[in-house]
Amino acid sequence: MKDFNKNDTMVEMFLFETSQLLEQLEQVILSSDSNNYYSEEDVNEIFRIMHTIKGSSAMMMYNEISALSHAIEDLFFYIREERPEQNFCSSLNDLIFECIDFIKIELEKIRNRDNVDGDATELVNRIKDFLFDLKENGGNTLNENNEEKINIFKAVVYFEEGCEMENIRAYSVIHKLKEITYDLIYYPQNILDDTASVEIIRHDGFHMYFKTHKTREEIYNHLMETVFLKELELTEIDDEVFSEGFDKEMTVDSASEISLQDLDEKEASNQEDDKLSANVDKNSSDEIQKHHNTENNNALSTQSIISVSVAKLDKLMDLVGELVIAEAMVLQNPDLEGLELENFQKSARQLSKITNEIQDMVMSVRMVPLSATFHRMHRIVRDMCRKLNKEIRLEIIGEETEVDKNIIERITDPLMHLVRNSVDHGIETADERQLVGKRRQGTITLEARNVGSDVHIIVKDDGRGLDKDKIIRKARENGLLIMNEEEMTDSEIYKMILLPGFSTKDNVTEFSGRGVGMDVVAKNIESIGGSISIQSEKNKGTQITLKIPLTLAIIDGMNIKVGKSTFTIPSISIQESFKLKKEEIITDPDGNEMILVRGQCYPILRLHEFFNVKTDITDLSEGVMTMISHDGKTVCIFGDRLLGKQQVVVKSLPEYIKRFKNIKGIAGCTLLGDGSISLILDVASIINDK
Repeated sequence: MKDFNKNDTMVEMFLFETSQLLEQLEQVILSSDSNNYYSEEDVNEIFRIMHTIKGSSAMMMYNEISALSHAIEDLFFYIREERPEQNFCSSLNDLIFECIDFIKIELEKIRNRDNVDGDATELVNRIKDFLFDLKENGGNTLNENNEEKINIFKAVVYFEEGCEMENIRAYSVIHKLKEITYDLIYYPQNILDDTASVEIIRHDGFHMYFKTHKTREEIYNHLMETVFLKELELTEIDDEVFSEGFDKEMTVDSASEISLQDLDEKEASNQEDDKLSANVDKNSSDEIQKHHNTENNNALSTQSIISVSVAKLDKLMDLVGELVIAEAMVLQNPDLEGLELENFQKSARQLSKITNEIQDMVMSVRMVPLSATFHRMHRIVRDMCRKLNKEIRLEIIGEETEVDKNIIERITDPLMHLVRNSVDHGIETADERQLVGKRRQGTITLEARNVGSDVHIIVKDDGRGLDKDKIIRKARENGLLIMNEEEMTDSEIYKMILLPGFSTKDNVTEFSGRGVGMDVVAKNIESIGGSISIQSEKNKGTQITLKIPLTLAIIDGMNIKVGKSTFTIPSISIQESFKLKKEEIITDPDGNEMILVRGQCYPILRLHEFFNVKTDITDLSEGVMTMISHDGKTVCIFGDRLLGKQQVVVKSLPEYIKRFKNIKGIAGCTLLGDGSISLILDVASIINDK
């Protein structure tokens, strides 16, 4: 399918569902890989996933994906039916992962509207060769000549209310059903071109008559996999009922309609005369009926969950941001200053309450658990262990922790770099670990937890740790040492690995040694207002902690006035604000201003000098000091006066300002209640620059 213009919705649905299935497939393969065995559930799950991908990709005419999925499906069909001795799990998993990677690349091409030009012939042939070898060397060959009983069924499918595109979903059911049935008849017939078919399916259901070698239970399970299925009616009919309908040219390719009334009446008559109860045992019928009753009872809860486009959520968040700004403009209107308006204040408090509730609700909708991101790391650890001949176990803690979806998109790559570095740099080989008295298998721990309005993501290993002397030596060789090494703390030394071009790896490998990666991690984390801290102990291990905000959209901030300009300091970075006395000011030998607070000296940063802003208040005792801290460092910034605390909507700086003016210390801007613009301070940049 090359022309997407008329089928964007179908393509989007295909991409979403296939990506979800591939993630499930990866987890199943990883689970079987750790056990070196395919359980019956694993085989059935893999078969189901590949069958679904095969059908949907064939419907969308992505033939290479369909052919590859079909080959894998055939292989696991043999494994499921013949149950050969499983001495091939590890090698087969490697091959399946290659197939998964191929499909992912093709999906990315579809997503970018590039030519879907991948050739799966080699992979398909390797799968077929694997199946041939399996038949020759393990398990019994399939007896394809065994006569099987022909079963004839009538199925009626009802979709969930509000799922939309019932005709396309019905076509998908038919497309998948054709793989295991023949002489297939369905009503309504012209489901793709006849718009009236949508209403017929919506109110009367989608009716199908077909023959198959599959059992009733197999057909039932197959149809129950239908997406947005509300109810399924499956009954067995006789050949006479089916033949009368078939003789009227009611085949798949026929344009005429089925006379459902005639078929139903004939079916009812035969059931009364011959007592054809479909030869289904009572226990199975009771179980199916119970399943139907459960579905009906849970219909409301099933329909309460819907998929929503991320673009719509982003737009909703933008509107909530505008609502917060509009609220501030109303409540802080200078025309209201000095007026006693009791009813207005009461209404204003109610407005604030509702606005906060809407904001919290929208924020919660955008929250996504970290589990999917964390579980991707299993694949990275597995592949690297095989190439580096290491034994490593990945432990995941707190995967249910939720953060804003935009945050997750920004941290996936940094997290991948950190895990790869732990495998490559941190964990020793099994023999090296054994020599120093460690377990042969190393451990990498991936942990997430909520801390206030931040989320801490911790990547910890029990490897060799960081070598401070080697870090300093490499920094000196690369001209990256800008401080006196004797005055540097352990944390400052370890953070040098985040500098561009820094690497302690002597040899360049497939995974590391080029000095890129860790600086990208630092930039990505700082771009979302986060920070990185590193702790390490030689021969004990290393722990890297990412501190990231829950969301990027709306923050609590303190507004400070400097001349005619207004700046906003994120509340999470503020320690305290106070007035300064002249006797508390200290000047060091280099002329730098310092302040003594409770026996500790802190540097002073004058905002009017830092941003070159004109102001009449330059005496430190006349303005206000605000102590801010980041990553263990503290600075006192000086401004004219505090304007108060409020929630602000973070907006990026205009593109032309970013392009022509490199302004340090600014993370973004926001619109205040009086309509003026306030610049949001980048605390990390200011403190590091100081």
